Amino acid sequence: MPGIPSVPESPSSPLRPGTPSRPGSPGREEENEKEEEEEEVEEEEEEVEEEEEEVEEEEEEEVEEEEEEEVEEEVEEEEEEVEEEEEEVEEEEEEEVEEEEEEVEEEEEEEEEEEEEEEEEEEEEEEEAEVKK
Repeated sequence: MPGIPSVPESPSSPLRPGTPSRPGSPGREEENEKEEEEEEVEEEEEEVEEEEEEVEEEEEEEVEEEEEEEVEEEVEEEEEEVEEEEEEVEEEEEEEVEEEEEEVEEEEEEEEEEEEEEEEEEEEEEEEAEVKK
């Protein structure tokens, strides 16, 4: 156009201060590259954060599972202890019953022996009484 100075399209053409760079110019390409790099860095950081969160969640799940297993083991141990105590109590009761039965048998045997001795003494006394008559 006549009267308007033409601006050469060469990349080395100076721009006036405050004038935005034109698409296709080296300044704009550098800005685009920087923006893309920043976006890539942000995406990578987000991926790293997501991976870290996943790792944390997995670790928390593992900790919870371990705690549950520990609780289950403690419960099992307590149940075993209770069973053992019950068995011991049963054995002690059985032993006491056996001892009582043995004592009763011994007492019965002693009573029988005493009765037999008394009967023998009575018989001897009767025989002596008959002999005296």
